[in-house]
Amino acid sequence: QVQLVESGGGLVQPGGSLRLSCVASGSIFSIYAMGWYRQAPGEERQLVAIAPNVFSTMYADSVKGRFTISRDNAKNTGYLQMNSLKPEDTAVYYCAVGSYAGLIRRPIEYGYWGQGTQVTVSS
Repeated sequence: QVQLVESGGGLVQPGGSLRLSCVASGSIFSIYAMGWYRQAPGEERQLVAIAPNVFSTMYADSVKGRFTISRDNAKNTGYLQMNSLKPEDTAVYYCAVGSYAGLIRRPIEYGYWGQGTQVTVSS
């Protein structure tokens, strides 16, 4: 079994910053791609950023230039640094690991997921 635990969410003012962490159990983390997703009330879960490996990153247009995804394979931990936060960034943020193709194409079915962490940007 793969277990993921997200942390670092909270309440922040517009323009502020947060860093989310995702800790994975075991030593298999480095084999997988790692992604961050978010889901606002009444909306579908959407991809925010993905790191296939320590050298590659991809971002949704809505967060490009503001968010940075990174990973520390030695610590089995992934991160999402969020700067210049906007009210529309408010959502539950989820970490997922799996094959790159699975996370891109069918993340719900083929990814391993954490419990989520709430990010609220006041308006």
